[in-house]
Amino acid sequence: MAQSDLDLKEAVLKEDLKFYFMNPCEKYRARHQIPWKLALQILKILMVTTQLIFFGLSNQLVVSFKEENTIAFKHLFLKGYSGVDEDDYSCSIYTQQDAYDSIFYVIDQYRQLKNLSLGTLGYEHEGSGLKICKQQYKKGTMLTSNDTLNIDVSTETECIFLKPQELAGKNAELKLNSSFFNLEFYRLIQVEISFKLKGIALQTIHARELPDCYAFQNTITFNNRAHSGKIKIYFDSDTDIQECKDWHIFSSVLQKNTQYILVFDGFVILSCFASLILCTRSIVLALRLQKRFVNFFLEKYKRHVCHADRLEFINGWYVLVIISDVMTIIGSILKMEIKAKNLTSYDVCSILLGTSTLFVWVGVIRYLGYFQTYNVLILTMQASLPKVLRFCCCAGMIYLGYTFCGWIVLGPYHEKFEDLNTVAECLFSLVNGDDMFATFAQIQQKSMLVWVFSRLYLYSFISLFIYMILSLFIALITDSYDTIKKYQQSGFPVTDLHEFLKDHGSVRYGKEQTSMPFICCCRRQQSDDNLILIN
Repeated sequence: MAQSDLDLKEAVLKEDLKFYFMNPCEKYRARHQIPWKLALQILKILMVTTQLIFFGLSNQLVVSFKEENTIAFKHLFLKGYSGVDEDDYSCSIYTQQDAYDSIFYVIDQYRQLKNLSLGTLGYEHEGSGLKICKQQYKKGTMLTSNDTLNIDVSTETECIFLKPQELAGKNAELKLNSSFFNLEFYRLIQVEISFKLKGIALQTIHARELPDCYAFQNTITFNNRAHSGKIKIYFDSDTDIQECKDWHIFSSVLQKNTQYILVFDGFVILSCFASLILCTRSIVLALRLQKRFVNFFLEKYKRHVCHADRLEFINGWYVLVIISDVMTIIGSILKMEIKAKNLTSYDVCSILLGTSTLFVWVGVIRYLGYFQTYNVLILTMQASLPKVLRFCCCAGMIYLGYTFCGWIVLGPYHEKFEDLNTVAECLFSLVNGDDMFATFAQIQQKSMLVWVFSRLYLYSFISLFIYMILSLFIALITDSYDTIKKYQQSGFPVTDLHEFLKDHGSVRYGKEQTSMPFICCCRRQQSDDNLILIN
């Protein structure tokens, strides 16, 4: 290739590179290219946030209905329930008579449900009922007085099914007096009572939404695994939102409100789809420009472009926007189906919409980065991230060591160290300075050796992580911040890409003109019409 052709190719490539690394306002001044992506992102932020608020208010009604029904079920079916769970279980009993009374109380309350419940509850269908199962060790004998135990540790499970019609009939007494309810507590492991109920959430009508139908799978477990003289009673309610069958609501307001929200969700999908196309197009054009630059650099200078310069062409913000757009589109489609009562996947929809909104707002930082003051935060995060991740890997090894040690030693003597998950959460709260005195004070003083060990354990952990590791963590970020401030004053390190563009003058503009559609670009100037615009 002739030298003149190579020089012309270099000039054109430099012009394209200059234009690609301009911000939206500079691009407008260069070629009057309207920043559609910027305008669309601003519009999308407003629409996605509004959509999330509407869905959150609707989801709030669902959550409150589930929680209030769970509380109502506990008061209905648990005898002597105080209104507050004792621990991870709801309540406990200590005598055989209390066990029998609690089991028969559940059966009697289930039989009279329609006369007792204040809600819109009912049995699942005519064939539904109570399923009562008892799990116990196989036959054996136990004489505590002379420490004699003869028992088969293999378990057996026996179940009985009671329908509401049977409980209301004459044969109810015969079933309740059967040998099934003769419990041998020394070999009893647990009694599990399960039943399914249905309900309708009418409170959504007041919020101008169509009601949902719910199926509650309730399970009451009398846990006697410890055989400690205390039976823990657990209540668990799994809620499933179902499509209502054959419902008729006479109100045009509800139908119109649903239609308006569906139309708004459609506009959100269109805006995200347009944003997805524009950002994908920008990434494709950037990769083409990268390929041109790499080939030219290899042709003229006979060497390859470094990895850091290649990454300059990959805009991570566009990748974040694309992920956010895909999640918003999928979440909006699910939301429309939920609104039309064709689907009930509230959890999946909330995860998609919540995460996409998080990414949308994080993406705003990109536009703040055009200002030098705000750009310090972004550059500091980019510079410190690799060092912080390496530091966290090393600190994590120490953290895991303390977690396992605390679990195995302090677990029998402290409720915050009973399982690994609780230990990890407790230690993390200590690092942040939370609940320190309670953690020290709640250790049981049954073993002097363990009590002394707990003091050494907690003091060493707090001193190591708060005064040393946390300070080093902050020092890493501070060091990166100081480095960025120094670079801003004396100049950033020059790479091959920067050196290639350094001798190329900035794009020159003509006289000022006054018309400008965007506030940030209120001064518009003529640019060279021969520029080749890439992005």
